[in-house]
Amino acid sequence: MDATPATPAQGAGLPTVVLVHGAFADSSSWNGVIAHLKQRGYPVMAAANPLRGVQHDAAYVRSLIDSVDGPVVMVAHSYGGLVITEAADGAANVKALVYVASISPEVGESALSLIMKYPGSQLGTAITMVPFRLDDGSTGKDQYIDEQKFPAVFAADVDPDLARLMAVTQRPASEKAQTETVTKTAWKTIPSWTLISTQDQGIPPELQRFMAQRAGSTTIEVDGSHAVAVSQPGAVADFIDTAARATAG
Repeated sequence: MDATPATPAQGAGLPTVVLVHGAFADSSSWNGVIAHLKQRGYPVMAAANPLRGVQHDAAYVRSLIDSVDGPVVMVAHSYGGLVITEAADGAANVKALVYVASISPEVGESALSLIMKYPGSQLGTAITMVPFRLDDGSTGKDQYIDEQKFPAVFAADVDPDLARLMAVTQRPASEKAQTETVTKTAWKTIPSWTLISTQDQGIPPELQRFMAQRAGSTTIEVDGSHAVAVSQPGAVADFIDTAARATAG
């Protein structure tokens, strides 16, 4: 588990920020955001999202937030939005949900069904499928973004050298992660904030706006790619700080 426990000095009076990455990334994609939050004194935990399926991943993330003593602000990128929407439901210590270039689904919706609602996503032509075999003999398919297409589709405003490294180190999501639906909707009972990345070629900006409006989410728009947390970590950290302060006390 990629998590940095809070010290008493760090956490005094501030909620723990739990960061949940999405598909084709890992918890290091939050590094710049973490640095900014730490400078402000926030205790931060960066979950290693398994990317195996919504229910499986949500159960893992819920166990993480249940281990936190005190209030929590949950932050998700991309597919991670499905995970926190499911995991945070009924969690009394979660005070805010922050969606960053993310998916905020309704019950019965999947990542794939939502992305197909609006034109603009380039993921469909960039993803390759790789079969894998489990210990019990069953098989599945992992999804990767083609290494050559990754910078343009996922991280167009990231330094090119870093974007190429991200392409190589991307973590695949199982096919199930993209097709499994959520059964709970935490944003109906927990205040939400949504950062829309207006140059996003993974999750169309119009889809992000639709979901934010439906959730009654406090919204800002940032001129960034799908990897906006990497390219503009200061703006993302500022938004998280706004959500945390709005729900303090």
